[in-house]
Amino acid sequence: MNEVLTALIIISLISGTLFYFRDTANKQRKRFMEYDEDKYSMEAILVFIKESFNEILKTNLYDLNITKEEFDKRMHNKNQLRKALKNCAYGDVNAKNYVKDFIKDILVKSYGIDETNINNIICFDNPKKLTPQDKFEILLYHYKKKHGYRALERLILDYGLDSPVASKEGISYSITAEQVDGIFAKQNFINRFEDKLNIAAQRIYQQYKGFGVIDEIRDMRIDGVSGGVSGIPPSFHEEFDINVSLSIISKLPSNYDSIWIFFRGKTIHLSFLSFGSEEELIRVCKNIYRYNYPGQLSESNGYKVNEMKDGSRVVVVRPPFAESWAFFVRKFDSIERADIEELITDINSEIPIGLIKWLIKGCRVTAITGAQGSGKTTLLMSVIKFISPAFTLRIQEMAFELHLRRIYPERNILTFRETTTVSGQEGLDLQKKTDGTVNILGEVATAPVSSLMIQMAQVASLFTLFTHHAKTTVDLVKALRNNLLQTGVFSNEKIAEQQVADVVNFDIHMNKDISGHRYIERITEIIPAENTDYPEIRPVDGECGINEFFNIAREFFIRMTDRKIFETRDIVVYDNGTYKACSPPSNAQIRSIINNLTGEEREEFKSYLNQYFGWSETS
Repeated sequence: MNEVLTALIIISLISGTLFYFRDTANKQRKRFMEYDEDKYSMEAILVFIKESFNEILKTNLYDLNITKEEFDKRMHNKNQLRKALKNCAYGDVNAKNYVKDFIKDILVKSYGIDETNINNIICFDNPKKLTPQDKFEILLYHYKKKHGYRALERLILDYGLDSPVASKEGISYSITAEQVDGIFAKQNFINRFEDKLNIAAQRIYQQYKGFGVIDEIRDMRIDGVSGGVSGIPPSFHEEFDINVSLSIISKLPSNYDSIWIFFRGKTIHLSFLSFGSEEELIRVCKNIYRYNYPGQLSESNGYKVNEMKDGSRVVVVRPPFAESWAFFVRKFDSIERADIEELITDINSEIPIGLIKWLIKGCRVTAITGAQGSGKTTLLMSVIKFISPAFTLRIQEMAFELHLRRIYPERNILTFRETTTVSGQEGLDLQKKTDGTVNILGEVATAPVSSLMIQMAQVASLFTLFTHHAKTTVDLVKALRNNLLQTGVFSNEKIAEQQVADVVNFDIHMNKDISGHRYIERITEIIPAENTDYPEIRPVDGECGINEFFNIAREFFIRMTDRKIFETRDIVVYDNGTYKACSPPSNAQIRSIINNLTGEEREEFKSYLNQYFGWSETS
């Protein structure tokens, strides 16, 4: 009996021991697996990358026993890396690629990434586990290998992703996760290790020093990208009724789920992309405007307008000035296609193109008006080619947008912009002292700039070109008139309006339809009313004399109240996809244009008027 009990006790001890060690082994294996999974998480890799860069930059080379040549080489590489880490956040593509090469080197040589474990970072080998963001970035990478920075443009056009989506509310533009999944399923990409490493390095870079999920999108040849402009702002959650189910709130998109691109006049929502958190959106907003450090974005100074290293214009806003953090990047990549024949393409496009050519060559003060995104800046870039190369150009902008010296590097062009210490008015005053023949204003948006534009067009330059957001020509004249009154240059409304009508000769109005197609809606001449002398006042004698006095008094009050200062005349209009010539310019404008042309150009101009407007010198 004792032997049996002893045997049972021994068996129990052995079983317990085996169970203990097996359980311990399972726990250790589980911890190892968790550690292994954590090792390939983006958070763990980011920490390692940051520490690696810090170690490289903080290494004291003087403590190393190396030769002078090796010392100089390492010091040079260290300075290059420090400079690249600074410049890559400004939109410098070369600095960005330099940092990404370092990241790839660290991943392979220090972190042990190889062909087998790289799939733990992004599931390249299992498409079912890929997120829409993963698929989009893989698609964009392979398109970029073929098309460079036109990759996103080609991707959108190849699959019609800019097609309008009809709903009960109307037409909108959106690229959804379902569309990305469908496109990815049609492609048969072979991701080699080099491709996988490049895609993973881009993902790490954009969360480390880049602009999050819009980092590669911002580099593409599109018109712009913005974020934080839709979805529920954080303040909404604070004001939300506590009795409402939290599940309802969780289904609503947040402001950090908001990414939109501006493509060929269309604003397209990338609904499948998200910054992931409010903190990530704020990080991007704080970094994206910092080129040349325009000042601190703070609660007291809630917006910043600046440019990036590649010339893109960036606007950033934050609470309490705006309801949420948001940014707007305008790329102005149409600069490469600044040919007016490619911009104006509808039927009979030679009519508006020809008229614009002669207005510019004829030195007419011309406004280019239209809504935001209608193509004003792009058209202004393209018409510069009609200005005589002998003329010097001086440009004033709020932020550098035109970049005319990139298109016309051989011309005498200098651009000024507003800064925190130099106002637009001071810049325009300075232009008078810089031998400028033609003055160009990127945008007349404030009363002081409007006032100085009128003054410059009168005395400081041969002629002036500018853009404005007016909806009609009458609105343009009245807006400029009101600006003159605001600045105190004039106190009489009629005189101010007369000044504007005398100075501004033509209005080229841009428009775009719901599909994003841009066109010239009309070209309108502003014709000042003819001034006639008041009737002579003769001595009042009898009833006829009294009647004559009352007629003179009536004429006076008409001129002081309801008399028109100017009239508008449409020269060219856009009608149902076709440009039509309506009326020729006034004789006064035709004479002024001819006076500024060479002999050969005069005959060409007269031939143009005769062909499209039936004008002749005897008419």
